[in-house]
Amino acid sequence: MNKSLILVVEDDAAIRNLITTTLKTHDYKYSAVPTGEGAIMEASSRNPDIVLLDLGLPDMDGVEVIRRIRTWSNMPIIVISARSEETDKIEALDCGADDYLTKPFSVEELLARLRVTQRHLAAMQNGSSANEAVFVNGRLKIDYAAGCAWLGEDELHLTPIEYKLLCLMAQNIGKVMTHTYITQKVWGSSWDNDVASLRVFMATLRKKIEREPDSPQYIQTHIGVGYRMMRVE
Repeated sequence: MNKSLILVVEDDAAIRNLITTTLKTHDYKYSAVPTGEGAIMEASSRNPDIVLLDLGLPDMDGVEVIRRIRTWSNMPIIVISARSEETDKIEALDCGADDYLTKPFSVEELLARLRVTQRHLAAMQNGSSANEAVFVNGRLKIDYAAGCAWLGEDELHLTPIEYKLLCLMAQNIGKVMTHTYITQKVWGSSWDNDVASLRVFMATLRKKIEREPDSPQYIQTHIGVGYRMMRVE
């Protein structure tokens, strides 16, 4: 039996059954509720490892559920919603969601998102998160104390902004970060020109850490939303 406990928050019975059947088939433990209030009660009482959250709930908006859970827990929250507008995705991610999956979705994609989140949790539990003195992801290594980064044996020659971006991505590995979140962390603001600068710096950073910048291995673009550092096996 998979050790992760998944909380499914979905009011549509057919979709809820699809998700729970998928979880059961792949040996996940789970609990399921159809409302926001039920989600908050389950999250507080059972402390699940991951929350799969619909936004269109009958008693409250799913974004409010995220806000309330984030007042006391950093448990990973993956939104599963029919809302496909960029503004909806950005709002959910800015409020603290870790990932966003748009309906309709494939079972394979859902399972892949769960695996990514589990790897992130495992890395944190094993003490290999970015809070350690040295961060390692595939051939990429960051020595925070020395303020240096390497790709394999080669030291990366990064500008201060590029290095700050790389550290921010590493500290949030596996998590989608919005343009607004990144620019506020790096520049302390989020004007349109900051987002334009972010795209430029991300492009130059990719040229330095990716073997094939057009097919990135480390930094994934979520068009119109933001970026995520992927864990490299």
